[in-house]
Amino acid sequence: MKIRKLGAIDIGSNAMRLLINYVYEEDGRTPIFNKTSIVRMPIRLGHDVFIDGQISENNINRICDAMLSYALMMKVYDIELYKAYATSAMREAKNGKEVVKKVMKKSGINIEIIDGKTEAELLFNTELGSFIKDEKTYLYVDVGGGSTELTLLKDNKVFTSKSFEVGTVRLLENKVSPTTFIEMKNWIHENIGHDEIELIGSGGNINHVYKYSGVKLGMPLSSVYVKKHYQVLQTMTTEERMQNFNMKPDRADVVVYALEIYNNVLKWSHAKKIHVPKIGLSDGIIRKVYKDLK
Repeated sequence: MKIRKLGAIDIGSNAMRLLINYVYEEDGRTPIFNKTSIVRMPIRLGHDVFIDGQISENNINRICDAMLSYALMMKVYDIELYKAYATSAMREAKNGKEVVKKVMKKSGINIEIIDGKTEAELLFNTELGSFIKDEKTYLYVDVGGGSTELTLLKDNKVFTSKSFEVGTVRLLENKVSPTTFIEMKNWIHENIGHDEIELIGSGGNINHVYKYSGVKLGMPLSSVYVKKHYQVLQTMTTEERMQNFNMKPDRADVVVYALEIYNNVLKWSHAKKIHVPKIGLSDGIIRKVYKDLK
């Protein structure tokens, strides 16, 4: 058996993550992907970018330090190959390219800034393909800090996808255009019509909600549960959410905005359930790294 050691860095609007993944290869067998370690850094780039249009000097220093720590961790793990991708906040930051250069200089890590389409493609590059059923139609909903990616899946293929500038941090900072939800609603109606559809949710917030839902692993959440849980969380302060649902501070203040987006999509698509396979962008990056390696 051969063991490949790979790394994926996902730099989002609410936080950044390093995923260390081992891939077990054996002749004649499908490779096995094993999540070995994940390190999350709560550096909220969206707070800077959605208000001031650029990343602050303080957060530039924090990013550089975080990426240096990631570089050292990958060295210790003896990582064979990695990729680092940045999404919505870095895309919109006026000084995004400058930040990339500073990170490269301090840590040796090269960050690639990707668009919404590439983000959606990476997400579908995960084991999601083996999760969905050919005869069903799904709407894949990835809610991030700065954007939400909607991908319509038919016959186990991507039918169409679109990125919308609405995310948890953007809503928190009141920086979402009044027309964005209208555009999202219209897109859903135009592309889904009267098709019976099920949702697939992606992102840290829906994963956390699923973890504490009491639903049996592998079973979907009902739209009724998501709506009721949203209403419960709305009545709580950030501190109460932290205490009652074991949330980190940078999760507790944005989770209601994530559920607002999911509830809207459930309502507009008339979906009754949402699957939560706990797949994220970092998983898609790992698959991309492995593909490039081979």
